[in-house]
Amino acid sequence: MQSSTARARAFPWKRAGMGLAFALAVPGSAMAQDASHPVIPGYGAIMPAHDVASMPDPSLRYHVAFEVTRTGTDDAQINPALDRVARFVNLLGASGVRPAPGDIVVVIHGPATPAILNDAGYQARFHRANPNTRLIEELQRAGVAIHVCSYALANQKIERNAVAKDVIIDLAAMVTLANLQLKGWAVIPG
Repeated sequence: MQSSTARARAFPWKRAGMGLAFALAVPGSAMAQDASHPVIPGYGAIMPAHDVASMPDPSLRYHVAFEVTRTGTDDAQINPALDRVARFVNLLGASGVRPAPGDIVVVIHGPATPAILNDAGYQARFHRANPNTRLIEELQRAGVAIHVCSYALANQKIERNAVAKDVIIDLAAMVTLANLQLKGWAVIPG
C-alpha cells in the first residue's frame, strides 16, 4: 500500500487537498479538450474521481495492447471497444501520462474487423459512412497504433484498398498479440 507521502509526491494536486477535477482543469496544460475528454476529443468520456486507488502512474511506461473483437449492435454507431481505448487514453492523460506514439496498440480482428473500413468501403457494405473514421483518426493522432489481422480481412472479404488510412495490416492477430506479450506488453481483451 502506498503511503500518503508517496501518493502526494506522485499526485501533487492531492497534497493541496484537490481531487482529479482540479488536475483536469489546469489552464494552459498540455491536455487540450475538456475534463471528460482531455486527450481524445468527443470520445472515451471520463469523469472526475476523488479518493480512489490505482491511479495511472507517471513513472511507468505504458505498453498496452487492446484486442478488439467486439462490435456494436448497430453498424451506424461507433465500435464500443474503440471508445473504450479512447477512455483509457483519456484516463492516462487526465493524470498527466502521455504514452509515446505506438506504446498503445489496438489489434482488430473477428466481428470488429469492418470498423477499419475506409468510408468508401463502409458505404459499399453498410450504405453509410463509417462512424468509426473520426475516432480512429483521433486515436492515431494521440499516438495509438491501429492494427488489423490479414486473416480477418480475408474472412470478412475486405480488400486492402478498403482499409482506412494508416491502419497497419498484420499477418495474424494471434501473432501480433503473442509478439507484444512476449515483449512485456499488457494485453486488454475485448
